Amino acid sequence: MTLPPNFGRAYDLSSLGKPAADTATPLPGQEVTAQNLTTEFLPLSATKPVVVICWSARSPESVAMVRTLGKLEQADKGAWVLAHVDIDAQPQVAQALQTRTIPYGLVFIAEQPIPFLEQVLTETQLREVLIKIMTVAAQQGIGSAPVEVAEPEEDEALAAIDRGDYVEAERLYAALLQRKPSDAYAKIGLAQVQLLIRTKGLDSQAVVKAAQESPNDLEIQMQCADVEIVIGELEKGFNRLLQLIASSSGDEQKLAKERLITLFALVDSADPRVIKARAALANALF
Repeated sequence: MTLPPNFGRAYDLSSLGKPAADTATPLPGQEVTAQNLTTEFLPLSATKPVVVICWSARSPESVAMVRTLGKLEQADKGAWVLAHVDIDAQPQVAQALQTRTIPYGLVFIAEQPIPFLEQVLTETQLREVLIKIMTVAAQQGIGSAPVEVAEPEEDEALAAIDRGDYVEAERLYAALLQRKPSDAYAKIGLAQVQLLIRTKGLDSQAVVKAAQESPNDLEIQMQCADVEIVIGELEKGFNRLLQLIASSSGDEQKLAKERLITLFALVDSADPRVIKARAALANALF
């Protein structure tokens, strides 16, 4: 990577005004400096991903994230490298990496920088990001893609779905979430089986016709939105519920909103249709 021409300029994040974090205990990972960024870390990224986190003692959240990543790095046994930049001690490096906020993270893969973080993430979210990072790196011939180990409840739930026992699958996913409340796959799985339970045995054409004839019937409209999601008409399903939310109030509005949020869980949060619908939901409510 060629450092930008403004590499020598100091980087200023004076807006950070929180009490200083406890950094008496050394942070995990390797410290990045202006000297070793190009001589050590960029060449290293040709053999394994180098995850760089920019932090400041003025941001306790950023310090906590570095420590969490240190725990995950240890668990991954050398599959990737953790490096960190103290933006107060290394303003030139912060500027070179185009740091705009703290915490800020990017990964070097084959010497190419890829920003991946501009906000605080939980340990579960960080693990999901790291899986994607290692997968992308493996696609470029660097390292190996991670092998995901399914939870026992998840395997049992999938078997229940295969035999059509959606109620049992729902119970298993709920049990997994009780044990691991942040498990992203369990959240998606639960939303999926609940949708299957709600739509099992429905005549989609009859439901759509009933929704056309009863535009103000909350239950029928929510049922129709479910059917539209099942057949892949996401925007129709989202818009149907958004119209309900905009035209109703009180308990009806609350029920329609909750159903819409449940349906969001079935789709990648980065999907443009979800982003658009979330913005419309915010406008409808506020």
